[in-house]
Amino acid sequence: MEMEEEDQYKNHDFITEEKTFSCSQSEKTSSRKRAKKSGIKSNFTCQQFETRFNQNEKLKVHTRVHSGEKPRTCQHCGKHLSKKESLKRHMRVHTGEKPYTCLQCGRCFSFKGNLKVHMRIHTGECPFICQKCGNRFGLKGSLKKHMRVHTGEKPYTCSQCGKSFAQNESLNRHIRIHTGEKPYTCSQCGKTFAQNVTLSRHMRIHNGEKPYTCLQCGRSFTQIGNLKVHMNVHTGDKPFTCQQCGRRSFNRHIVIHTTEKHFTCLQCGRSFDRHENFKAHMRLHSGEKSYMCTQCGKSFKQKGPFKYHMRIHSVETSYTCPQCGKSFSQKRHFKDHIRIHTGEKPFTCQQCGKSFNRKGTLNRHMRTHTGEKPFTCGHCGKSYRYKRALKCHMRIHV
Repeated sequence: MEMEEEDQYKNHDFITEEKTFSCSQSEKTSSRKRAKKSGIKSNFTCQQFETRFNQNEKLKVHTRVHSGEKPRTCQHCGKHLSKKESLKRHMRVHTGEKPYTCLQCGRCFSFKGNLKVHMRIHTGECPFICQKCGNRFGLKGSLKKHMRVHTGEKPYTCSQCGKSFAQNESLNRHIRIHTGEKPYTCSQCGKTFAQNVTLSRHMRIHNGEKPYTCLQCGRSFTQIGNLKVHMNVHTGDKPFTCQQCGRRSFNRHIVIHTTEKHFTCLQCGRSFDRHENFKAHMRLHSGEKSYMCTQCGKSFKQKGPFKYHMRIHSVETSYTCPQCGKSFSQKRHFKDHIRIHTGEKPFTCQQCGKSFNRKGTLNRHMRTHTGEKPFTCGHCGKSYRYKRALKCHMRIHV
């Protein structure tokens, strides 16, 4: 907002040719020189700034800068202002009037100062320079924020956990962890997010965008983190190593050595060590299908089946069985299939010794020993060991 005229001069007294008012703080002569140069007769002078006026009324208005008098009051918000012109400018806040227009992009502004700042976008002018690193900024406020990088200042503190932040925007995003607020909603599936950047990443599931490409093999990824992990394939780097057994798929593997399972399903009692696995499991009970194919409209509860389905529409290389000619879009399914022909059964039950050609089949078999029944009817609460048994049961309620 523009600086009001009354803010330009502070704590002055005045004199006129006829009357003298005490003034001792300033010796400025610019206004006197301008008056003499222009030939305007100025009989009324502010002695503190030595500012001259050609009308007594203008001097009266000017005296309010020093006296602090603000006789003009906004009828909307009660703000007091010293001049009629200042009140007129202030009223634009309430009326929405924007008389200053950018000739390059058409954007309008209420105040001339704001237009001036905006023009730096087009001109590239960055008058505010960081003395530490030389970075330039178009706004003084932007430079002030940037300086916290060098000073380490974090003036914004979370009242709930005490964590501090350099930027107010960062604190606002953090607060949503405590409140659970998720203001950003996916227009395709309705899923909500706490941050706009997370929504943007999520949208790539629906639009198929993969902006991060491996320069060595051309494979593309939706997230930069996935590309970084993929690059280890080419470099041979294995940065995450388990200290207990030396295995190197660290994050998921480490839970094998712990017995903690923090996420428990209240419907069937099943527990999970990872939040994403718990969320995926809950969809079995709710019936929610968060993953929708944008090409054919088919929806899926789990990300895995959704990704598998998307290959139907893509041109990815398929794997063909040399014995029967059946094709697969995923290598692991191809390998599972090959075992039908070879008779290989590498997955063995540790309790009864029975062997299976697929890991999923072994997992289902284990329920006969554990008694686990993960599939629960949402109508009557009855649980089943296998999904197909639940499907058969559901016909009773239809």
